[in-house]
Amino acid sequence: MTTLLEIDRLNSYYGDSHILFDVSMTVGRNEVVALLGRNGAGKSTTLKSLIGAVRPRAGRIVFDGTPTQTLPPYAIAALGMQLVPEERRIFGSLSVEDNIVLAGLTAKGRWPLDRIYGLFPRLRERRRSRGTDLSGGEQQMLAIARALVRDPKIVLLDEPFEGLAPIIVRDLLGICRQLAEAGQTIVVVEQNIQAAMTLADRVYVLNNGHIVEEMTAATARARPEVLHRHLGV
Repeated sequence: MTTLLEIDRLNSYYGDSHILFDVSMTVGRNEVVALLGRNGAGKSTTLKSLIGAVRPRAGRIVFDGTPTQTLPPYAIAALGMQLVPEERRIFGSLSVEDNIVLAGLTAKGRWPLDRIYGLFPRLRERRRSRGTDLSGGEQQMLAIARALVRDPKIVLLDEPFEGLAPIIVRDLLGICRQLAEAGQTIVVVEQNIQAAMTLADRVYVLNNGHIVEEMTAATARARPEVLHRHLGV
């Protein structure tokens, strides 16, 4: 397995508050990595640091051979990294289809709409609906679709299943599994441990801004006491 993303001793802050302490991780090409931890552990800050929304004060990020820790978000996105933020941030006044088309305009290579709609048939049905008229699950599908239309090398999913009905979580998990089986590299931050574990190849556990565990998903399933110690699950 070749390394697509390498994070070396990353330190990030919000103002004077030190959030990430020497965080180091690797993500292999075509791998799904879950980043787990309690609320406030620094998971979302890690993703925001990777995409450049938070500028690390120390450490190194190398994405597909390019150091990115000093690059702005648009330049990192152009290299093939896409963040699906927890807030989704779709354009509520635009239609589903306009949201997708707009996201792909500046992509070097982009998925055709038929490929997006093949993965998300519900979005095909709602393609003329405005973003504000969608359910929470439909908005999450749209947020993921906007990332995928850019044909990313890696997708960062921040709490993709939060607040969604179990049947919607099941459907989204199925879509994410299809992506993983097709070779899409994914980093997922998720409070729903069971859902994350059904996707992940490897797991990192973050506690108070420190990486405290790294293991395969198989090891994590075989040793539930490890996750219980850090996550209380």
